[in-house]
Amino acid sequence: MLAGPVVAHLQSFFLRAFLNRRLKAEPPHRIPPPMDSSSSSSAAPAAAAAAEDAPPATEKLAVFWHEGMLAHDAGRGVFDSGHDPGFLDVLDQHPENADRVRNMVSILRRGPIAPFLSWHSGSPAHASELLSFHTPEYIDELVQANANGAKKFCAGTFLNPGSWGAALLAAGTTLSAVRHILDGHGKLAYALVRPPGHHAQPDRADGYCFLNNAGLAVHLALDSGRTKVVVVDIDVHFGNGTAEGFYRTDSVLTISLHMNHGSWGPSHPQSGSVDEIGEGSGLGYNLNIPLPNGSGDVGYEYAMNELVVPAIDKFQPQLMVFVIGQDSSAFDPNGRQCLTMDGYRKIGRIMRSMANRHSDGQMLIVQEGGYHMTYSAYCLHAMLEGVLSLEAPLLDDPIAYYPEDEDEGYTLKVVDVIKKCWRESIPFLKDI
Repeated sequence: MLAGPVVAHLQSFFLRAFLNRRLKAEPPHRIPPPMDSSSSSSAAPAAAAAAEDAPPATEKLAVFWHEGMLAHDAGRGVFDSGHDPGFLDVLDQHPENADRVRNMVSILRRGPIAPFLSWHSGSPAHASELLSFHTPEYIDELVQANANGAKKFCAGTFLNPGSWGAALLAAGTTLSAVRHILDGHGKLAYALVRPPGHHAQPDRADGYCFLNNAGLAVHLALDSGRTKVVVVDIDVHFGNGTAEGFYRTDSVLTISLHMNHGSWGPSHPQSGSVDEIGEGSGLGYNLNIPLPNGSGDVGYEYAMNELVVPAIDKFQPQLMVFVIGQDSSAFDPNGRQCLTMDGYRKIGRIMRSMANRHSDGQMLIVQEGGYHMTYSAYCLHAMLEGVLSLEAPLLDDPIAYYPEDEDEGYTLKVVDVIKKCWRESIPFLKDI
């Protein structure tokens, strides 16, 4: 956390943006529309840059998957609580269930993106590998919980028979995916894994997560000689576990775009606010972008271009880790951010462009949330289309456009405020 007057300074900016929502103000700088060849002489350099970022036509995305991850069952209850009130005939299947991932697997295997993918099997992580991110005491707690048969770690987070094996597979499959890149077998790898991991902190479970899959992969990359890794997390919830794991190092830049939900209890003490920017040598290397509910495609694209892209350009990573969740979509039961397939596709393109610019096209993608049974799969398909820089959409949006909250450009104003805070408070971003 920042201290003293700097916190007050940041908070004053952030609160002013929220309190002034109904005030009339000059509109923020908006994303410029695409230009045709007659509109400006700058079109040629832009086209050259786009061509430089385009992937080779024959390159495929390596998908790492193991069906053993379907064995995790978090149960039924009122939404994710596991509670049966006794007066409902039908209880919710826990939102983090096997069916959501079955649809992700099937749309990639049988959908129009299938020719652009190659499939690889994961394997369970070893206990020694888990200790790169997690404490021995916490791993012992997980092992003991599995031996006892079941445990509720915190709200919504249940380890049941089959869960520990699935968690080990998720961690190991993610490690297999990053090794694919580190060993030179390919530049793009996607770890299609569950249970998710980005809320798991070094010493505790949280938010449906037991092991921090992305965090383990980052440590392996660092141990393999990469000196600078960036993690960009677009799951609708703050990637607090990943942030906590790298909060005191300048070797890893963590960037999280999330809805402004704050802390949700002892398992998730971090708030995800703009003033949580790291400590010690990591001061300035944890960047949070809490976005207003309903930010939508326009708001996310603006945040990516105005905040994420400049930060990555300054940091110049040797490996990109892209942590994805489709719970930012317009119809997700766990989020309110109104992204559509088109928005995910654009974010995928931006991230691929950054990988081409800074890490020789190398990018690991790690799956997190996404709880609408069908739309999550469609949004995943669209995002990977963007990552592959495919020229035209392969799938139409089956649910169509959901209106964004663009009242007075509120999200764009908030992004501008965050950018001003970064310029004034984070040394390596002072001139973005």
